Amino acid sequence: MKKLLFLSLVLLGGCVGRPDNIDPVSHFDTTRYLGKWYEIARLDHSFERGLSHVTADYSVRQDGGLKVVNRGYDDGSKTWKEADGKAYFVDKKDAGYLKVSFFGPFYGSYIVFDLDQQEYSYSMVSGPDKSYFWLLSRTPTMDAALQQRLIAKAQSLGFDTSKLIYVKQN
Repeated sequence: MKKLLFLSLVLLGGCVGRPDNIDPVSHFDTTRYLGKWYEIARLDHSFERGLSHVTADYSVRQDGGLKVVNRGYDDGSKTWKEADGKAYFVDKKDAGYLKVSFFGPFYGSYIVFDLDQQEYSYSMVSGPDKSYFWLLSRTPTMDAALQQRLIAKAQSLGFDTSKLIYVKQN
């Protein structure tokens, strides 16, 4: 089964490193991050190829980690795909640096490096290297000026934003 969304980073073979000059946000509030996020833009990877209407839903696990449910519509097969995973903080619980897994002992990095600290309305996420990038929003669409500003920031940090896929959410 095709794996969904960024949290399927398990394909990286357990890599929980951080790219150069990508620092996790501090003052990360897990409670405020919980709930549904919509994927606005991403860099392409096989586990999300062909998916639209991609969301990630976060909730608390009994073991203190986070439950992650990634969902997307496969335009080719006309079916919904869903993957359940788990996430844990790598360092401190107030830093946006987590490791995620969808099966077995394999984890991949989930680094929140930009976040609307006031409203938690948007988030920019990296994986273990700069070939992994996601722009997330609490709503299916994002203000165009804000989106352009965030993508320009990602580009200035070394992400190849010319290859972004803008996710259909309507």
